[in-house]
Amino acid sequence: MTNDQLARAAFPTDAIQALRRGNKIEAIKLVRLARNIGLKEAKDAVEDYLRAQPALLQQLNASQAQGREGFVRWLVVILLVLAAGTYWYFKKS
Repeated sequence: MTNDQLARAAFPTDAIQALRRGNKIEAIKLVRLARNIGLKEAKDAVEDYLRAQPALLQQLNASQAQGREGFVRWLVVILLVLAAGTYWYFKKS
């Protein structure tokens, strides 16, 4: 078994689940804890694993894009509510 295969076999399953949910930061934390390594090493391990798993990388990117879209929608709604409230407040005065 090569080092690459060994690294993939030993990759924590909870970190894989975090990546499937679109949470790369959580996956890095989980790899750090499981392997007792530093932040950079854990980040590199997650990125290496993602490069070896293109389908998972695509799923992660899709999840993250979907999360950004939801955030932008909420931000627009909040700004519209604030603008309407400001307009109503100054019109009332």
